[in-house]
Amino acid sequence: MLIELAIGDAYGAAFEYLDRKDVQPHNDLSYHQHPKHLGTKPGMYTDDTQMSLAIAELILEEQAWTPLNIANKFVEVFKRDPREGYADGFYHFLRKNTGGGEEFLEKINPTSDKSGAAMRAPVLGIFQNKYEVLEKVEIQACLTHNTKDGINAAKASALIPHFFLWEEGQKKDLAKYLKANVKGDWLSRWTGKVRSKGFMSVRAAITSIMESNKMSELLKLCISYTGDVDTVAAIALAGASVCKEIKQDLPYWLYGDLENGTYGRDYLESLDAQLQVRIKQARS
Repeated sequence: MLIELAIGDAYGAAFEYLDRKDVQPHNDLSYHQHPKHLGTKPGMYTDDTQMSLAIAELILEEQAWTPLNIANKFVEVFKRDPREGYADGFYHFLRKNTGGGEEFLEKINPTSDKSGAAMRAPVLGIFQNKYEVLEKVEIQACLTHNTKDGINAAKASALIPHFFLWEEGQKKDLAKYLKANVKGDWLSRWTGKVRSKGFMSVRAAITSIMESNKMSELLKLCISYTGDVDTVAAIALAGASVCKEIKQDLPYWLYGDLENGTYGRDYLESLDAQLQVRIKQARS
């Protein structure tokens, strides 16, 4: 799940908020360079993956699911591997942080309704109990996105993989399942540009999953909307990676050309393997 999320993020990063005319010719399942975000090289992931990695590590470390522990982990993963891709204000907020999670909680303005809480939520879908998923999602969302739309977008994002992993749901029923469990308009088919609001990225991801039969076509569809497409692709590919109806056919070079530094491809795959062990243990 994490590796597919990272591929969606890294692939989509090259197209974020570009004009449609600049997206269509290059949406070819190869990594590209964004013309403005020059610090994010082809194959590099951004904040979507780094914050998801933080959530995954906290799960695997089995620390108490408290705001302070979550905030400490967000600061830790950024400080050890500072990277661009965050919203400017949040990026500088993290860079200036010298007091860890306590300073994070003291100084953060948690009133955003954008996509940050949703983009890092899919990994929480690994928990078998739906109500545990929703509770954990809300706690992490409230740190930065303590708004109705911010929290609900995060809950829907996490329930996408949960639906496929634990409910054994069919993708044609995905939107109805989300509608039954999270407030929001999850039934409407998404069309057009995806702007910064969290519910927009999640709705586009839902539509993409329901309309795709292969990961390769899913990824291209996510990018075709234009706008905040790295987040759409990260959420959609994370969910679709555990959907039995979607063929796992991403080209091998999207895996091979994904960054592989200290916290790159090999590290993400190791976390995925540990998460899979937890899922198997829960099933037994």
